[in-house]
Amino acid sequence: MKPFIVVADGMDKHTFKSLQAITEFEVHPSPKVTQEELLTLLPRTSALVIRSASKVTAESLEISPNLKYVIRAGEGTDNIDKVACGKKGVKVSNTPGANSNSVAELAISLMINVLRKTAWAHATMVAGKWEKNKYEGNELSYKSIGFIGFGKIAQLTAKRLSGFDPDVLYYDTFPVKTDLPYARQARDLEQIFSECDIITMHIPKTKETSNLVDKRLLSLMKKEAILINTARGGLVNEDDLCTFLKEGKIRGAGIDVFAIEPLPEGSKLSTLENVVLTPHLGASTGEAQIRVGEMAVHQLKEFFIKNQLLNEVKA
Repeated sequence: MKPFIVVADGMDKHTFKSLQAITEFEVHPSPKVTQEELLTLLPRTSALVIRSASKVTAESLEISPNLKYVIRAGEGTDNIDKVACGKKGVKVSNTPGANSNSVAELAISLMINVLRKTAWAHATMVAGKWEKNKYEGNELSYKSIGFIGFGKIAQLTAKRLSGFDPDVLYYDTFPVKTDLPYARQARDLEQIFSECDIITMHIPKTKETSNLVDKRLLSLMKKEAILINTARGGLVNEDDLCTFLKEGKIRGAGIDVFAIEPLPEGSKLSTLENVVLTPHLGASTGEAQIRVGEMAVHQLKEFFIKNQLLNEVKA
């Protein structure tokens, strides 16, 4: 029997066609399914390719007796219960590096948007207003930029920022190798939050990092500093962030990821005038989705045809 492959959260159309053309596989005809549809497909699914929208839980694994392989089309795997997968013998992989450039560019875009107030100025223009004097901003050049986590995406972001002559300070709990001459390792998180003009998040969400940025760390930030999060929702305590933004204790924030997604209607974040919000767009570029899809298809072929497991992620 051929492995039955389900792509749950979308895939570049040309890459999906190439997957369908692999004669050794049976591929569900749609590259995107609802959660209700996915539940009906799981009992016969051999491999599942997901992005951030779908979750693999202990409960979903109970109705997936044929599931052997889950690919996270992206890097973060916090939407997959890897412990439960391990107990069931289900292998998990991601596609490291495929969306790094897109996430790095979005992080820089949010920095500029918050500093120059372009998103807010655009909103007033659409409303028929001309409020030039209200939106005097600041330059990105020569700023002190603090990185929480300094892995591949963070270092690529720092590299892309080189034309702005930044002073880069980073903190990571893991050993870091970098060839960036303008990057320095911080003593601790407190140094980052107290000294930097821009703080940008680049760590996974774990039990240890959940709500890492709370009122204690926010209280160390300069009044003119900004916070950027393109990493994972739940790293920043959103209630504490809202308080600091509303009271003007920090300049602003650019947030692409949230504790609950989609962002609930009426969220306090959406009422603030000094925060730029985007709906988890980090990997949402055509280029990234081609790379992610091609990696996922290659890994499926290696796993089922050559019995090779690439880019495994364990609990």
